[in-house]
Order: sequence, then structure tokens, then C-alpha cells
Amino acid sequence: MSLSSGIFGFIILLNITFAMVVIFQGRRDIGSTWAWLLVLLLIPIAGFILYLFLAQNFRRKKLFYWEEYKKSGLDRGLKSQVSQFRSQQFEFRNSISEEYQDLITMNLLNNQAFLTEDNKVEIITDGHQKFETLFRDIEAATDFIHIQYYIMRKDKLGRKLMDLLSKKAREGVRVRVLYDELGSRGIGKRFLKELRESGGQAEAFFPSKFRLINLRLNYRNHRKLVIIDGKVGYIGGFNVGDEYLGLDPKFGYWRDTHLRLQGTAVYSIQTRFVLDWNQASQEHDITYFPSLFPEVPEGGLVGMQIVSSGPDSEYEHIKNGYLKMITSARDSIFIQTPYFIPDPSMLDALRVACLSGVEVNIMIPDKPDHMFVYWATLSYIGELLKAGANVYQYNNGFVHAKTLVVDDKVASVGTANIDYRSFRLNFEVNAFIYDETIACRLNDEFRKDLEVSTLLTLDKYHALSKWVRLKEAISRLLSPIL
Repeated sequence: MSLSSGIFGFIILLNITFAMVVIFQGRRDIGSTWAWLLVLLLIPIAGFILYLFLAQNFRRKKLFYWEEYKKSGLDRGLKSQVSQFRSQQFEFRNSISEEYQDLITMNLLNNQAFLTEDNKVEIITDGHQKFETLFRDIEAATDFIHIQYYIMRKDKLGRKLMDLLSKKAREGVRVRVLYDELGSRGIGKRFLKELRESGGQAEAFFPSKFRLINLRLNYRNHRKLVIIDGKVGYIGGFNVGDEYLGLDPKFGYWRDTHLRLQGTAVYSIQTRFVLDWNQASQEHDITYFPSLFPEVPEGGLVGMQIVSSGPDSEYEHIKNGYLKMITSARDSIFIQTPYFIPDPSMLDALRVACLSGVEVNIMIPDKPDHMFVYWATLSYIGELLKAGANVYQYNNGFVHAKTLVVDDKVASVGTANIDYRSFRLNFEVNAFIYDETIACRLNDEFRKDLEVSTLLTLDKYHALSKWVRLKEAISRLLSPIL
């Protein structure tokens, strides 16, 4: 036997061993398992190195903690609400919340998502409006500012935000900035220097333990939250960068959806921030202080739950919320998402809705952000077109909104896309909203976007070239690990 034959045989044996590890280590879904086996087959050895970096399993690991949570009193309120729901004694303040109490119960019991019904909600769909409003709220802060983004750029917008935060820190306001190391890989110590010297703090989520090597790079914190003085909160799709103001020629106008909140729901995103911050912090954990949860002024009427999910969860909480909403639909479903790679349960739920006579409307971008994801999206869209869905391609730039609205009554807005990554790999957070007025406003925004969108018909889809179909097929095979 020649040396080359021996080496080749060893590589084959090693690759088979790696494949067995993929099959038997942990309990992954069949789609992900087959996708990883395909990668191992096509790129031996290197494929397993990718597996080590991209396929860790965080299920059942306790990554988040806050030892002083009980001091806030929120745990008592949560336990009381759980008890009332289980005994069916909860007194709803609005009829929409009562109508969707099965969805609320699922989120409450499995995700500790406290139901609040005293919120005011402002819908923001334009980047300039979002950051003008945010900067105004930051300027008015007197106690603390908590900021968390997946992407923070050191461009004009990023520097403007950092300059303002540094100014507030010098005024004595407690400023904390949490960013994802991969999503915000362009920023470094120099970018954060002025903030830290001014008394502010900044932490990276899942930072590299070794230079250029990060074994957790596939598990990113995709959440986008801001809490100001415990009274105002922000949640949604906008990150921090000039492209979110429509200044990137590649994407053009950036169409996104963000919420500005006032009410007890701010307590929930505050708690989420504290948990994420304390996970990332090495020396500056947040300890309880009363002004974290100030008294909420009366006047809000919107029902809401803040639902989190991530690879540390046993269940895919946000996806389950989506499924519950879709299967409850009687009249209409409106979806905006930049990436549409549904797993079988989500695809079946939407297909059944179409076949049941529910009006299913889906809006996706007309240009790729990530090529493989774009072609995989077209593949799944083709199946829903056959079932009767209305699919629109947004032509006025790039649509990045993550919204789901059912029957003009219940809605979800947040950071989670409809894809495997958001459901299983990323740390995400969404607001589930039980309010007819807010749901209708979100659908009004969808209908405005129709004016700058193109209807993708089944005939147009069938007319796509064989080359496009080949790219669709390859991308779909890899979709569970994209």
C-alpha cells in the first residue's frame, strides 16, 4: 500500500468517525444532522473544524443569572400571575388579551413572559425617526441608560451615539453598552475609550477567548434593546450604523420596524438586559437598585409580553409563539421578514392557513443580503405560492422588519427572523402585542410598502432560470445550518 493510499484511507476513516459524532452527539433535528453530514462529505476534515466552531449545543446550560432578581419583587408578581392563569382567575383589562389567553398562557408558563396591559406603543419604521427619537430620550436621561445592539458601527451614526453616551456619563448618568462581538467586530477599545474614561461601561457578548478564534461564533446575541431611566424602552430590528439611515448604496433605503414603549413592559426588557449584561460582565455585574423599576404612570392600554429565546432554551419560544398565532388565524396573516427559511412546522402551518382560505401575505426583499439565504428563501416561497399565498418583493431598498400580524388583532415585533438561525442559534427577543389598534397600524405600514413592492406570482416563479433553481436546491439543502 502506497503512502498516499494510506493517508487517503486514514482521512476517510477519520471523516466517518466525525460523521458518527455528528449523528450521535446531542439530539439535533434531522434536517440539521443531514446538512452537517453533507458538509462533512463535501469538505472532509475542514467540515468537522467548521462543526466545532458552529455546532455547539447550549441546551439546558444556565447562561443567564441575576442573584438579586427577588429584590425587584418581579418574581412575586410573576408567580402570582402564573397562579391566576392556572386557576383561570386572571382579570383581563382588554378583550384581545382575553381572546388570546392560550398564547399568553404558553408564553407565561414556559418563558416567564409577564403579561402587562398598561403600555403605550409608538411604531417606528424609518431610521432617521428612530435615532432622532432615541437621541432625544437619551439626552433627557437622568439616572441610567442601558443599550444593547447586535451591530454597532464606528461610522458617523455610531460615533454620534457614542459621543452622546459619553456626554451623559460625564453628567453622572450610569451608562452601560452591551454589544455582540461578532456583529460589532469593527469596534474596539479605541472606539469605547472615551465612554469608559467618562465613567460609562461597555461589555462584549461571547467574546473570543483566543485571538481570531471563537468557538461560540455561531451563537450570537441578536437582541436590540434600549432602556432609559426604566421608563422608556426600545425593541425591534434597527441596529446602529449608517446603513440603517439608508446611507449604504448597496441597500438604499432601509425599511425596518422598531417599537418605543412606555409601561410595565419596560420592566421585562430591563430584566432581559440585566440578565444579558451579567452574563457578559466580568467585573461590573448589575446589582439591584429601586430605580431599575420605577413606578409606571397610568394611561397605557396595550397588552404585551416580552418573549426571549436562544440556544440555551429547551423550547423555541418565539417560534412557538409564531406557530400559535398562525394556527389561530381566521382571516389574515401579514409577515415581513428579510430571511424566510421556515422549518417544516412553520412551513406546514402557513401552507395549511393558505389552504384553509386565510389570506397569507408575505413581504421579502428583492435583493440579497446573504446569497445562500436569499436563494433558500425563494425555494420556500415557491411552495407557498403553490398553496395560494400572496408574496411581495420590496423594491424600495431593503426590508429588514420582523413583524407578524394575525387577524388585525395580535402582532409580534422584535429581532427574530423566520429562519432556523433565529429560532435555534441566536439569542432573540420579541414583543407579542395584544391590541387591535397596534395590529391595524402595523398592517397599514405593510399596505404602504405594497406601493413600492412587486407581486411575485407563480408564473414568475416558474419562469426562473435553471441556474437559479440549482442555486435554490443547493441553498435549501444547507438551510438548517445557514
